[in-house]
Amino acid sequence: MTDGTPPGSAPFSDQLAKTLGAAISQRGPHYVPRTQHLDEHGRPRFSNRLALESSPYLLQHAHNPVNWFPWGDEAFAEARRLARPVFLSIGYSTCHWCHVMEAESFEDEEIARFLNQHYVAVKVDREERPDVDAVYMSAVQQLTGSGGWPMSVWLTAAREPFFAGTYFPPRDGVRGGSRGFLSLLGALAETFHRDPGRVGKASAALVDAVRQDMQGTAAANAANAGKDMAELPARQLIAATVAHYKSSFDSEHGGLQRAPKFPSHVPLRLLLRYVQRTGDSDALHMATLTLEKMAAGGLYDQLGGGFHRYSTDAQWLLPHFEKMLYDNALLVVAYAEAFQVSGRADFARVARETCDYVLREMSDGDGAFYSATDADSEGDEGRFFVWTEDEIRRGLAPLGGETTRLFLAHYDVRAGGNWEGRNILNVPSPDEKHWAALANARAILYELRARRIPPLRDDKILAGWNGLMISALAVAGRILDEPRYLDAAVRAADFVLAHLRSSDGELQRSFKDGQARHPAFLDDHAFLAAGLIDLYEASFDARWLAEALTLAQATERLFADPTGGWFMSSPRHETLIAREKPAYDGAEPSGTSVALMNALRLGVFTGDERWRQIAERGLRAHAQVLRERPIAMTEALLALDFLADTPLEIAIVWPDGMADTANAADAAAPLLSVLRRTYLPSRAIAGGPESAIETLAETVTFVRGKVAQGGLPTAYVCRQGRCELPVTDAAALAAKLGRGAR
Repeated sequence: MTDGTPPGSAPFSDQLAKTLGAAISQRGPHYVPRTQHLDEHGRPRFSNRLALESSPYLLQHAHNPVNWFPWGDEAFAEARRLARPVFLSIGYSTCHWCHVMEAESFEDEEIARFLNQHYVAVKVDREERPDVDAVYMSAVQQLTGSGGWPMSVWLTAAREPFFAGTYFPPRDGVRGGSRGFLSLLGALAETFHRDPGRVGKASAALVDAVRQDMQGTAAANAANAGKDMAELPARQLIAATVAHYKSSFDSEHGGLQRAPKFPSHVPLRLLLRYVQRTGDSDALHMATLTLEKMAAGGLYDQLGGGFHRYSTDAQWLLPHFEKMLYDNALLVVAYAEAFQVSGRADFARVARETCDYVLREMSDGDGAFYSATDADSEGDEGRFFVWTEDEIRRGLAPLGGETTRLFLAHYDVRAGGNWEGRNILNVPSPDEKHWAALANARAILYELRARRIPPLRDDKILAGWNGLMISALAVAGRILDEPRYLDAAVRAADFVLAHLRSSDGELQRSFKDGQARHPAFLDDHAFLAAGLIDLYEASFDARWLAEALTLAQATERLFADPTGGWFMSSPRHETLIAREKPAYDGAEPSGTSVALMNALRLGVFTGDERWRQIAERGLRAHAQVLRERPIAMTEALLALDFLADTPLEIAIVWPDGMADTANAADAAAPLLSVLRRTYLPSRAIAGGPESAIETLAETVTFVRGKVAQGGLPTAYVCRQGRCELPVTDAAALAAKLGRGAR
């Protein structure tokens, strides 16, 4: 295969051209280049260094006429050699507006030629390099007041930004923009060469702003590190945060009174904890209404299960159709816990359907989970998921007219469609009996949909996002009594621990094409450790708790700030112009917030006061944010709530010979059933056969000395090592947990 040098670029060296050609040839005869620039044989006219990468996002741009470089020293050395600015584009593979800017600008030969002649162009996958993304997103926010993807940043060869934005239309006047991308490229290149002093001042000011944004709060809070814990009034902060959400709650549709709507806009798990502690019926209504409306809307895939990224309207009807692994993992936990609190069967169903979707459509054959699926297919956003009334009538004809009429009514199917002439399936009037009656209809339409051209799937495996999904499956498996979810969580944990570790045993962030890449970040360690703690509580297999402790210890070694809290990156990572100390819970919880909760949970399991001290230092380090903007760190408030409580220490012990660890549920089913249906957010649950208890006690101190009473599975409920009388009866355990739940 012959590779073409992008227009306006110096010819590639023979070695680079050969390497690119070999990489492309390895993709086989069925490889379809993602570009409009093809020769008469369907081969790409242009290629660039991204063809040597494994990231699906970078590979999407491997045949643009832009001479892209991956992030790295080579690109910035080239910028210094040529005395050119760097154009940095950051996005991810399932980003709709990233695709739009690619089609409009990066596939445009005139724009590509100008870029190649006047810039060094660099592409970054934000999901592989969240550290790079965070630094330059801060620059975008400093300049524009908002952010998003695609991210467009102009840098010096020293990696210092001097101008930034997000999506730009290709030319002046397109999409109503006064200045298009090509004009902006020209103006900034001219300024870079004509007035380097101005560029230097702009970059110096912007770098200072980025450092202050990412590190200033941590520095300001360093003085808090030694202050008394009374300065973190957990209950008052949580009540004030709940009051804020009450004041802006959408009482008709759930969520906040705004559009677009993200599931993360309302801290559902925090509301459930507040309800459990206070009995606040309004907070319960906020949580359950939001969960109900999300699952009834187009945000939820009514045929295949799982949630789309967010809703562009206030009614949860019109989604942005991409699906992210992390959204679905987090929502499984929220729905499973809401089922515990409310007993609503529809919440359990949604949790199951979402798990089933992930296992069916997002699973690697070896047990790990892929990252995302795109919003677009066949050139249109959402095309895969929407229907005409006629398509549905024809598909359901074998089931008869009555079933078809019920389906059309239940899922709000209209002759003219509810979006651009087609129908986004949604449920205006949820009815579980109707849902059950339409199982065959959904199955038929799902199979018909599967014959369509599907959205692209990002099949890289990320350690952190797999950690979130391990949590989801472990929690759902335990609460819903679904052993297959627990089995899937075990497979995923085995995969990540086996394949996403380097030769020196350190966790890696990303796995693709048989290779682990990039040192793992704070969130990878924290999310995976949390998943393994949840997996231990669901399985009582002590190896998962041991692995969680190992990861938590690595978190302290690699990321801890001596003044409290954690940095996103470690000394193993590249040194950037700023080092982020995460202090914001968005669509994903921050690594900080999850690490806080991990430390507190491990402190209860191990009885080691050091873990509690680590959590307290972390909370003090973020005291200013928590006091001034608690809605920015609502996941950290879960840890604050845990700290203010006296967590239950629950031990389940069964006689030897009744069961081993693998089928503990058979031995202690009545007791475990009580734990499944009881909402206990502040707790540590451990268990095992009598012969294993003393070994387990070397890690989990509160199980020491616990025995099976009268040859029966026995439950112990303790607080700070002080235990109530053991019980062997499920009703007695339920009574104890009911008294201790608040």
